[in-house]
Amino acid sequence: MYRKILLAGVCALTLTGAFAGVASAEVVLNRGNDTDPATLDHHRTSTVSEGRIMADLYDGLVRQSAKGEAVAATAKSWDISEDGLVYTFHLRDDAKWSNGDPVTAGDFLFTFRRIMDPKTAAGYASMLFPIKNAEDVVGGKKPLEDLGVEAVDDLTLKITLKGPTPYFLELLTHQTGLPMNKKSVEENGDKFTTPGKMVTNGAYQLVSFTPNDKIVMKKNPNFYDADQVKIDVVNWIPFEDRASCMRRFEAKEVQVCSDVPSEQMDYVKSKLAKEFRIAPYLGSYYLPVKGKVADSKLKDPRVREAISMAIDREFMAEQVWQGTMLPAYSVVPPGIANYVEGGVKAEYADKDMLEREDKAKELLKEAGVEPGSLSIELLYNTSENHKNTMAAIADMLSNIGIKATLNETEGATYFNFLREDGPFDIARAGWIGDYNDPQNFLFLTQSDVSFNYSKWKNKDYDALMAKAEATTDLKARAEILADAERLLLKETAVIPVLYYSSRALVSENIEGWYDNLMDAHATRWLSLKQ
Repeated sequence: MYRKILLAGVCALTLTGAFAGVASAEVVLNRGNDTDPATLDHHRTSTVSEGRIMADLYDGLVRQSAKGEAVAATAKSWDISEDGLVYTFHLRDDAKWSNGDPVTAGDFLFTFRRIMDPKTAAGYASMLFPIKNAEDVVGGKKPLEDLGVEAVDDLTLKITLKGPTPYFLELLTHQTGLPMNKKSVEENGDKFTTPGKMVTNGAYQLVSFTPNDKIVMKKNPNFYDADQVKIDVVNWIPFEDRASCMRRFEAKEVQVCSDVPSEQMDYVKSKLAKEFRIAPYLGSYYLPVKGKVADSKLKDPRVREAISMAIDREFMAEQVWQGTMLPAYSVVPPGIANYVEGGVKAEYADKDMLEREDKAKELLKEAGVEPGSLSIELLYNTSENHKNTMAAIADMLSNIGIKATLNETEGATYFNFLREDGPFDIARAGWIGDYNDPQNFLFLTQSDVSFNYSKWKNKDYDALMAKAEATTDLKARAEILADAERLLLKETAVIPVLYYSSRALVSENIEGWYDNLMDAHATRWLSLKQ
């Protein structure tokens, strides 16, 4: 149960002692989030819900605008060498930390080295592998000093890449590209994220973090653009139960819900149509397949493909998700940049369900799986939407003689469990594009990537990904990546199920909210009508 938050609603912008230290006339925004962050150390974060928090606390070299585009931030400008390998960033001279210290190139140098330090064990360090020597530094093969990042002077940062990376600026908008205050981290160690010690350079600074209750932030007066920040206090409230957020929204206790319950979509569309925001989103909802035990039948690609064939994605999209998701037969979402025209999809995508079920049964028979002999567990993180999805999949698998049970795990620890090689048969996962390029979806199943939850390894796949990385011609690169996806779909290490759309409830009193493919809505761009 979430404790009741006695905060003013959207039309009452005056707080009367809701929490200490907040002035009575401050403008307050209450935002629902999918779950609590597992950590406020952004080098150890991985989820979209954590990324939303970090976007309010920190300002990178570049950041996402109100429309989801990469724009100048702490770096006022940059130069790119003719060969595309060297980026020279020129920092603002008025950028400051929340403690008043200037933000320097040295802070960024410290930060990039920290995320690559093997001691940090940053699961998302691979995001920055385009930087020269990054992979070797993470692997302990080269010292931190060999990382291709240099503080030329306090206001000039040079980053050298190992190869041309057309999406590098967009990549830097991710939380892995956000800076840390070197002095605070070194003085406080792992406690640098605690209230009173956390030093940030974004539009907001941390006031308090009460798990299962709220994260309170207040406007950072030292932020270079503080005069343009209209929200004084933002309360991030976790709602793994989307219906709970919707009830609080209707009671005007919350002004934004990051998601809505699919099973109540008819109600949402009829009662909350003006506040309901749905838009295309660069993301995939998929199932990593692993097998709990070494001799699991799920190790056989024929069994994995049979399971994938048996999933009725059209039913899932229309009935379970009430038309707010799209059926997916590929890992890479449609419409992505730098890819082959029309994308790639599974061979059985256009076959009807009865034909697919018959073929699935044949594959199971070939793999030595008799009807009723295979029992599997479907693991998912807490959410009514995920529960309903997995329940529907369990029912579909029964049509091909597979018994499936459900296992729900609390959201804050769920993805850590997957990354740390926790045992499971089939799990639920989602991936939102950090940048608009197919590599950001296909790298997930490369060997030794922490987000490869299936722990699937294939030398041919890794070789194709390495070849694409070294290919500068975008058309040729797209073909190589397409071959990699075809191999991945045939092996079925992961099962694509749905493509995301962003769905939110946004009060009519909020201004500055623009629907965009990246679903980026940092609080600094928002305001409340008064």
